[in-house]
Amino acid sequence: MVYKFRVILDAEEDIFRDIAILEEDSLEDLHNAIVNAFDFDGLELASFYTCDNQWNQEEEISIFDTGDVAGEQKIMSDYQLSEILNKENTKIIYVYDFLTMWTFLVELAAIEEIAIGETYPSTLFSHGIMPMDAPEKDFETDMKDDIYGEFEDDLDQDDLDRFDEGENFEDFGFEENWN
Repeated sequence: MVYKFRVILDAEEDIFRDIAILEEDSLEDLHNAIVNAFDFDGLELASFYTCDNQWNQEEEISIFDTGDVAGEQKIMSDYQLSEILNKENTKIIYVYDFLTMWTFLVELAAIEEIAIGETYPSTLFSHGIMPMDAPEKDFETDMKDDIYGEFEDDLDQDDLDRFDEGENFEDFGFEENWN
């Protein structure tokens, strides 16, 4: 069988590629197909992340064994696509180059019969032009205002000025050896 994926760059613009690949190919083969479809040089580290239906990241599957004990961690080449993705589990996240964090949402769109005369993997459709730089990530939190949430109002500017002047922490209820 042939797995047909839509690989979408996690960006505001619509940039995606449709890729066909054999179900018995490995995650490493899918990695290579994505690298080729998006014209990356293939020299950077990459990982897939299993996820739920809402794209919440779960288990990492990297291109190389990065564990403490060699051979203990399974890598992309250890997984056939059909072991990870099927009609029930159709989504996986792909991150290329951990310095720039090119992030892609990969979704299994169809499972079809092999077409005679076709070569796999192949890029079936290409939409959008890749930007020069990876899109900025907006790591939002569930807190209403910002990452400090309810604690941001605990100290005002006068309190911060007193810290800068080396005032004693005991006035704020801190113990010197709290741990």
